[in-house]
Amino acid sequence: MTVTDTATSRAARLLGRPFDINGLSLRNRIAMAPMTREFSPDGVPGADVAAYYARRAAGGVGLIVTEGTYIDHDSAGSSHRVPRFHGEAALAGWRRVAEAVHAAGGKIVPQLWHVGATRNEGDGPFPDAPPVGPSGLNLDGEPKGHALTSADIDEIIAAFARAAADAERNGFDGVELHGAHGYLIDQFFWNRTNRRTDGYGGDIASRARFATEIVEAVRAAVSPSFPVILRLSQWKANAYDEKLAADPAELDALLAPLATAGVDAFHASTRRYWLPEFEGDDLNLAGWIKKLTGKATVSVGSVGLDKQFTAAATFSTETTSTAGIDRLLDRMERDEFDVIAVGRALIADPEWANKALTDRVSAAAPYDAGMLRRLL
Repeated sequence: MTVTDTATSRAARLLGRPFDINGLSLRNRIAMAPMTREFSPDGVPGADVAAYYARRAAGGVGLIVTEGTYIDHDSAGSSHRVPRFHGEAALAGWRRVAEAVHAAGGKIVPQLWHVGATRNEGDGPFPDAPPVGPSGLNLDGEPKGHALTSADIDEIIAAFARAAADAERNGFDGVELHGAHGYLIDQFFWNRTNRRTDGYGGDIASRARFATEIVEAVRAAVSPSFPVILRLSQWKANAYDEKLAADPAELDALLAPLATAGVDAFHASTRRYWLPEFEGDDLNLAGWIKKLTGKATVSVGSVGLDKQFTAAATFSTETTSTAGIDRLLDRMERDEFDVIAVGRALIADPEWANKALTDRVSAAAPYDAGMLRRLL
Protein backbone atom coordinates (compact mmCIF):
# COMPACT_ATOMS: atom_id res chain seq x y z
CA MET A 1 0.00 0.00 0.00
CA THR A 2 1.39 3.42 -0.91
CA VAL A 3 1.54 6.44 1.38
CA THR A 4 -1.21 8.05 -0.67
CA ASP A 5 -3.40 4.95 -0.32
CA THR A 6 -2.89 5.03 3.46
CA ALA A 7 -3.82 8.71 3.69
CA THR A 8 -6.82 8.18 1.45
CA SER A 9 -8.10 5.29 3.48
CA ARG A 10 -7.70 7.23 6.73
CA ALA A 11 -9.64 10.24 5.45
CA ALA A 12 -12.35 8.05 3.97
CA ARG A 13 -12.51 5.88 7.07
CA LEU A 14 -12.86 8.80 9.49
CA LEU A 15 -14.73 11.48 7.56
CA GLY A 16 -16.70 9.01 5.48
CA ARG A 17 -18.39 7.31 8.42
CA PRO A 18 -22.18 7.69 8.52
CA PHE A 19 -23.65 9.45 11.55
CA ASP A 20 -27.12 9.67 13.03
CA ILE A 21 -28.69 12.68 14.79
CA ASN A 22 -32.04 11.67 16.29
CA GLY A 23 -32.92 9.54 13.30
CA LEU A 24 -31.35 11.83 10.69
CA SER A 25 -28.86 9.62 8.87
CA LEU A 26 -25.88 11.50 7.46
CA ARG A 27 -23.74 9.81 4.82
CA ASN A 28 -20.53 11.26 6.26
CA ARG A 29 -19.12 13.53 8.97
CA ILE A 30 -18.79 16.71 6.84
CA ALA A 31 -21.25 19.58 7.21
CA MET A 32 -21.48 22.93 5.48
CA ALA A 33 -21.31 25.73 8.03
CA PRO A 34 -23.95 28.49 7.92
CA MET A 35 -22.66 31.57 6.11
CA THR A 36 -24.72 34.68 5.35
CA ARG A 37 -24.69 35.33 1.60
CA GLU A 38 -27.39 38.02 1.02
CA PHE A 39 -28.52 36.73 -2.39
CA SER A 40 -32.24 36.55 -1.58
CA PRO A 41 -33.90 39.81 -2.71
CA ASP A 42 -36.84 40.73 -0.47
CA GLY A 43 -35.96 37.72 1.67
CA VAL A 44 -36.92 35.12 -0.94
CA PRO A 45 -34.34 32.48 -1.95
CA GLY A 46 -34.38 31.82 -5.68
CA ALA A 47 -33.11 29.22 -8.11
CA ASP A 48 -29.53 30.47 -7.72
CA VAL A 49 -29.65 29.80 -3.96
CA ALA A 50 -31.05 26.32 -4.56
CA ALA A 51 -28.30 25.57 -7.08
CA TYR A 52 -25.62 26.93 -4.72
CA TYR A 53 -26.58 24.54 -1.93
CA ALA A 54 -27.23 21.64 -4.30
CA ARG A 55 -23.69 21.95 -5.71
CA ARG A 56 -22.28 21.40 -2.20
CA ALA A 57 -24.52 18.38 -1.68
CA ALA A 58 -23.44 16.96 -5.03
CA GLY A 59 -19.87 17.70 -3.98
CA GLY A 60 -20.12 15.29 -1.06
CA VAL A 61 -21.31 17.35 1.92
CA GLY A 62 -23.35 15.19 4.28
CA LEU A 63 -25.28 17.93 6.07
CA ILE A 64 -25.90 21.48 4.89
CA VAL A 65 -26.75 24.12 7.48
CA THR A 66 -28.17 27.07 5.58
CA GLU A 67 -27.25 30.67 6.06
CA GLY A 68 -29.15 32.36 8.87
CA THR A 69 -32.82 32.89 8.05
CA TYR A 70 -34.99 35.45 9.81
CA ILE A 71 -37.89 34.24 11.92
CA ASP A 72 -41.28 35.96 11.80
CA HIS A 73 -40.61 38.90 14.10
CA ASP A 74 -40.32 42.46 12.82
CA SER A 75 -37.05 43.11 14.68
CA ALA A 76 -35.42 39.83 13.64
CA GLY A 77 -33.40 41.04 10.66
CA SER A 78 -31.22 43.83 9.35
CA SER A 79 -31.05 43.16 5.59
CA HIS A 80 -33.55 42.94 2.74
CA ARG A 81 -31.30 40.40 1.02
CA VAL A 82 -30.98 37.86 3.82
CA PRO A 83 -33.61 35.15 3.42
CA ARG A 84 -36.62 34.94 5.69
CA PHE A 85 -38.18 31.75 6.99
CA HIS A 86 -41.75 32.96 6.92
CA GLY A 87 -44.26 34.06 4.32
CA GLU A 88 -45.58 32.10 1.36
CA ALA A 89 -42.98 33.22 -1.18
CA ALA A 90 -39.96 32.66 1.04
CA LEU A 91 -41.13 29.25 2.23
CA ALA A 92 -41.85 28.18 -1.35
CA GLY A 93 -38.30 29.20 -2.24
CA TRP A 94 -36.90 27.24 0.69
CA ARG A 95 -38.95 24.19 -0.27
CA ARG A 96 -37.26 24.24 -3.67
CA VAL A 97 -33.86 24.54 -1.97
CA ALA A 98 -34.54 21.47 0.16
CA GLU A 99 -35.74 19.52 -2.87
CA ALA A 100 -32.61 20.42 -4.83
CA VAL A 101 -30.31 19.35 -1.99
CA HIS A 102 -32.14 16.06 -1.56
CA ALA A 103 -31.98 15.40 -5.29
CA ALA A 104 -28.19 15.83 -5.04
CA GLY A 105 -27.96 13.30 -2.20
CA GLY A 106 -27.59 15.66 0.77
CA LYS A 107 -29.44 16.56 3.95
CA ILE A 108 -30.31 20.13 4.91
CA VAL A 109 -31.45 22.12 7.96
CA PRO A 110 -32.26 25.84 8.03
CA GLN A 111 -30.59 28.03 10.62
CA LEU A 112 -33.30 30.05 12.38
CA TRP A 113 -32.09 33.51 13.38
CA HIS A 114 -32.99 36.65 15.29
CA VAL A 115 -30.21 39.25 15.33
CA GLY A 116 -31.45 41.06 18.45
CA ALA A 117 -29.68 44.25 19.45
CA THR A 118 -27.05 43.98 16.73
CA ARG A 119 -29.66 45.47 14.40
CA ASN A 120 -29.63 49.24 13.90
CA GLU A 121 -32.68 51.46 13.93
CA GLY A 122 -34.20 51.72 10.45
CA ASP A 123 -32.48 48.61 9.05
CA GLY A 124 -34.04 45.65 7.36
CA PRO A 125 -37.40 44.61 6.02
CA PHE A 126 -39.28 46.37 8.84
CA PRO A 127 -37.39 49.64 9.41
CA ASP A 128 -39.86 50.99 11.97
CA ALA A 129 -39.29 48.07 14.33
CA PRO A 130 -36.88 48.84 17.20
CA PRO A 131 -33.73 46.86 17.90
CA VAL A 132 -34.49 44.50 20.79
CA GLY A 133 -32.52 42.56 23.36
CA PRO A 134 -32.80 41.15 26.85
CA SER A 135 -31.90 44.45 28.50
CA GLY A 136 -31.87 47.11 25.79
CA LEU A 137 -28.07 46.99 25.49
CA ASN A 138 -25.73 46.56 22.54
CA LEU A 139 -22.74 44.20 22.51
CA ASP A 140 -20.62 46.82 24.24
CA GLY A 141 -23.11 46.99 27.10
CA GLU A 142 -24.34 50.44 26.07
CA PRO A 143 -28.05 51.38 25.85
CA LYS A 144 -29.67 50.45 22.55
CA GLY A 145 -33.20 49.71 21.49
CA HIS A 146 -35.94 48.06 23.48
CA ALA A 147 -35.67 45.68 26.44
CA LEU A 148 -37.96 42.73 25.79
CA THR A 149 -41.03 42.34 27.97
CA SER A 150 -42.40 38.95 29.00
CA ALA A 151 -45.01 39.28 26.25
CA ASP A 152 -42.29 40.08 23.71
CA ILE A 153 -40.36 37.01 24.79
CA ASP A 154 -43.41 34.80 24.37
CA GLU A 155 -43.97 36.21 20.88
CA ILE A 156 -40.40 35.49 19.79
CA ILE A 157 -40.44 31.97 21.23
CA ALA A 158 -43.64 31.30 19.30
CA ALA A 159 -42.01 32.61 16.11
CA PHE A 160 -39.11 30.17 16.47
CA ALA A 161 -41.59 27.33 16.98
CA ARG A 162 -43.61 28.31 13.89
CA ALA A 163 -40.45 28.43 11.80
CA ALA A 164 -39.42 24.97 12.98
CA ALA A 165 -42.86 23.58 12.13
CA ASP A 166 -42.63 25.23 8.71
CA ALA A 167 -39.22 23.64 8.18
CA GLU A 168 -40.61 20.18 8.81
CA ARG A 169 -43.68 20.86 6.68
CA ASN A 170 -41.53 22.05 3.78
CA GLY A 171 -39.28 19.02 3.64
CA PHE A 172 -36.23 19.99 5.71
CA ASP A 173 -34.37 17.38 7.74
CA GLY A 174 -34.16 19.32 11.02
CA VAL A 175 -33.47 22.84 12.27
CA GLU A 176 -30.57 24.74 13.76
CA LEU A 177 -31.21 27.56 16.25
CA HIS A 178 -28.64 30.36 16.06
CA GLY A 179 -27.53 30.89 19.64
CA ALA A 180 -24.01 32.18 18.90
CA HIS A 181 -21.89 35.22 18.00
CA GLY A 182 -23.78 37.83 20.03
CA TYR A 183 -27.18 37.52 18.37
CA LEU A 184 -30.43 37.45 20.33
CA ILE A 185 -30.29 34.03 21.98
CA ASP A 186 -26.63 34.61 22.80
CA GLN A 187 -27.46 38.07 24.18
CA PHE A 188 -29.53 36.28 26.82
CA PHE A 189 -26.64 33.93 27.58
CA TRP A 190 -24.11 36.75 28.01
CA ASN A 191 -23.91 38.75 31.23
CA ARG A 192 -22.73 41.86 29.36
CA THR A 193 -26.00 42.10 27.44
CA ASN A 194 -28.33 40.38 29.92
CA ARG A 195 -28.85 42.43 33.08
CA ARG A 196 -32.36 41.21 33.74
CA THR A 197 -33.56 40.68 37.30
CA ASP A 198 -36.47 38.36 36.42
CA GLY A 199 -36.29 34.64 35.67
CA TYR A 200 -34.42 35.26 32.41
CA GLY A 201 -31.41 36.86 34.10
CA GLY A 202 -28.97 36.16 36.90
CA ASP A 203 -26.65 33.17 36.96
CA ILE A 204 -25.65 31.35 33.80
CA ALA A 205 -28.35 28.69 34.14
CA SER A 206 -31.03 31.38 34.48
CA ARG A 207 -29.65 33.23 31.46
CA ALA A 208 -30.18 29.99 29.52
CA ARG A 209 -33.93 30.05 30.25
CA PHE A 210 -34.85 31.94 27.05
CA ALA A 211 -33.02 29.43 24.87
CA THR A 212 -34.40 26.54 26.90
CA GLU A 213 -37.97 27.73 26.35
CA ILE A 214 -37.30 28.13 22.62
CA VAL A 215 -36.03 24.55 22.45
CA GLU A 216 -39.05 23.30 24.38
CA ALA A 217 -41.44 25.18 22.09
CA VAL A 218 -39.67 23.93 18.98
CA ARG A 219 -39.72 20.36 20.26
CA ALA A 220 -43.46 20.63 20.87
CA ALA A 221 -44.04 22.01 17.37
CA VAL A 222 -42.21 19.27 15.44
CA SER A 223 -42.15 15.49 15.35
CA PRO A 224 -40.18 13.69 18.08
CA SER A 225 -37.70 12.43 15.45
CA PHE A 226 -37.12 15.86 13.88
CA PRO A 227 -33.61 16.94 14.92
CA VAL A 228 -33.04 20.19 16.80
CA ILE A 229 -29.49 21.58 16.70
CA LEU A 230 -28.33 24.56 18.75
CA ARG A 231 -25.34 26.64 17.71
CA LEU A 232 -23.29 28.12 20.55
CA SER A 233 -20.10 30.15 20.79
CA GLN A 234 -17.94 31.63 23.47
CA TRP A 235 -16.74 34.44 21.15
CA LYS A 236 -18.87 37.37 20.01
CA ALA A 237 -18.76 39.49 16.88
CA ASN A 238 -17.05 42.28 18.83
CA ALA A 239 -15.15 40.14 21.35
CA TYR A 240 -13.20 37.19 20.00
CA ASP A 241 -11.70 36.32 23.40
CA GLU A 242 -14.96 36.45 25.35
CA LYS A 243 -16.01 33.45 27.43
CA LEU A 244 -19.57 32.66 28.42
CA ALA A 245 -18.14 29.91 30.59
CA ALA A 246 -14.75 30.32 32.23
CA ASP A 247 -14.45 26.63 33.10
CA PRO A 248 -16.16 23.29 32.50
CA ALA A 249 -18.43 23.68 35.53
CA GLU A 250 -19.91 26.90 34.16
CA LEU A 251 -20.25 25.34 30.72
CA ASP A 252 -22.10 22.40 32.26
CA ALA A 253 -24.49 24.78 34.05
CA LEU A 254 -25.29 26.44 30.71
CA LEU A 255 -25.70 23.21 28.77
CA ALA A 256 -27.64 21.02 31.19
CA PRO A 257 -31.06 22.71 30.86
CA LEU A 258 -30.65 22.94 27.08
CA ALA A 259 -29.87 19.25 26.77
CA THR A 260 -32.81 18.36 29.00
CA ALA A 261 -35.12 20.60 26.94
CA GLY A 262 -34.48 18.55 23.83
CA VAL A 263 -31.38 19.69 21.93
CA ASP A 264 -30.24 16.74 19.83
CA ALA A 265 -26.87 18.19 18.79
CA PHE A 266 -24.76 21.20 19.68
CA HIS A 267 -22.87 23.10 16.99
CA ALA A 268 -19.90 24.64 18.77
CA SER A 269 -18.61 27.66 16.86
CA THR A 270 -14.91 28.34 17.28
CA ARG A 271 -12.54 30.22 15.01
CA ARG A 272 -9.85 27.51 15.14
CA TYR A 273 -11.08 23.99 15.79
CA TRP A 274 -7.69 22.75 17.02
CA LEU A 275 -7.38 25.08 20.03
CA PRO A 276 -8.20 23.79 23.52
CA GLU A 277 -11.15 25.50 25.19
CA PHE A 278 -9.89 25.38 28.78
CA GLU A 279 -6.46 25.11 30.37
CA GLY A 280 -5.26 21.69 31.33
CA ASP A 281 -7.02 19.69 28.60
CA ASP A 282 -6.72 19.45 24.82
CA LEU A 283 -10.48 19.25 24.17
CA ASN A 284 -11.97 21.98 22.01
CA LEU A 285 -15.41 23.46 22.74
CA ALA A 286 -17.28 20.76 20.83
CA GLY A 287 -15.26 18.12 22.65
CA TRP A 288 -16.16 19.56 26.03
CA ILE A 289 -19.84 19.81 25.11
CA LYS A 290 -19.87 16.17 24.03
CA LYS A 291 -18.10 15.12 27.23
CA LEU A 292 -20.48 17.07 29.49
CA THR A 293 -23.80 16.33 27.79
CA GLY A 294 -23.30 13.10 25.89
CA LYS A 295 -25.03 14.78 22.95
CA ALA A 296 -23.82 14.82 19.36
CA THR A 297 -21.54 17.74 18.56
CA VAL A 298 -20.45 19.62 15.45
CA SER A 299 -17.12 21.44 15.47
CA VAL A 300 -15.97 24.21 13.12
CA GLY A 301 -13.19 26.74 12.64
CA SER A 302 -10.77 27.43 9.77
CA VAL A 303 -10.93 23.90 8.39
CA GLY A 304 -8.81 23.35 5.30
CA LEU A 305 -7.38 26.88 5.18
CA ASP A 306 -4.09 28.44 6.24
CA LYS A 307 -5.67 31.50 7.92
CA GLN A 308 -8.12 31.66 10.79
CA PHE A 309 -11.46 33.41 10.60
CA THR A 310 -11.34 37.15 11.27
CA ALA A 311 -14.48 39.08 10.36
CA ALA A 312 -12.86 42.21 8.92
CA ALA A 313 -10.48 40.30 6.66
CA THR A 314 -12.89 37.54 5.71
CA PHE A 315 -15.43 39.95 4.29
CA SER A 316 -13.08 42.39 2.60
CA THR A 317 -9.67 41.41 1.22
CA GLU A 318 -8.68 38.03 2.62
CA THR A 319 -6.99 35.44 0.43
CA THR A 320 -6.03 32.03 1.80
CA SER A 321 -4.23 28.93 0.65
CA THR A 322 -5.47 25.41 1.26
CA ALA A 323 -4.18 23.52 4.29
CA GLY A 324 -4.04 19.86 5.19
CA ILE A 325 -6.47 18.11 7.53
CA ASP A 326 -4.18 15.79 9.47
CA ARG A 327 -4.99 17.55 12.77
CA LEU A 328 -8.67 17.19 12.00
CA LEU A 329 -8.29 13.47 11.30
CA ASP A 330 -6.40 13.04 14.58
CA ARG A 331 -9.35 14.51 16.49
CA MET A 332 -11.92 12.58 14.48
CA GLU A 333 -10.01 9.39 15.17
CA ARG A 334 -10.45 9.83 18.92
CA ASP A 335 -14.09 10.90 18.46
CA GLU A 336 -13.55 14.21 20.20
CA PHE A 337 -16.58 15.47 18.26
CA ASP A 338 -18.87 13.85 15.73
CA VAL A 339 -19.17 16.13 12.69
CA ILE A 340 -16.92 18.84 11.29
CA ALA A 341 -18.46 21.91 9.64
CA VAL A 342 -16.59 23.63 6.84
CA GLY A 343 -17.13 27.27 5.90
CA ARG A 344 -14.91 29.34 3.61
CA ALA A 345 -13.31 26.30 2.00
CA LEU A 346 -16.77 25.28 0.76
CA ILE A 347 -17.49 28.74 -0.59
CA ALA A 348 -14.28 28.41 -2.59
CA ASP A 349 -14.80 24.86 -3.81
CA PRO A 350 -18.15 23.03 -3.92
CA GLU A 351 -16.18 19.78 -4.33
CA TRP A 352 -14.16 20.26 -1.13
CA ALA A 353 -15.88 17.37 0.68
CA ASN A 354 -15.23 14.87 -2.08
CA LYS A 355 -11.62 16.05 -2.29
CA ALA A 356 -11.18 15.69 1.47
CA LEU A 357 -12.65 12.20 1.43
CA THR A 358 -10.20 11.14 -1.28
CA ASP A 359 -7.07 12.87 0.04
CA ARG A 360 -7.14 15.65 -2.55
CA VAL A 361 -7.49 18.68 -0.27
CA SER A 362 -4.35 20.15 -1.79
CA ALA A 363 -6.22 20.35 -5.11
CA ALA A 364 -9.10 22.35 -3.62
CA ALA A 365 -9.59 25.89 -4.87
CA PRO A 366 -8.17 28.56 -2.52
CA TYR A 367 -10.54 31.03 -0.88
CA ASP A 368 -10.53 34.75 -1.44
CA ALA A 369 -13.03 37.35 -0.26
CA GLY A 370 -13.97 38.27 -3.82
CA MET A 371 -15.90 35.01 -3.95
CA LEU A 372 -18.47 36.54 -1.61
CA ARG A 373 -19.68 38.81 -4.39
CA ARG A 374 -21.34 35.94 -6.24
CA LEU A 375 -22.84 32.49 -5.65
CA LEU A 376 -20.36 30.00 -7.06
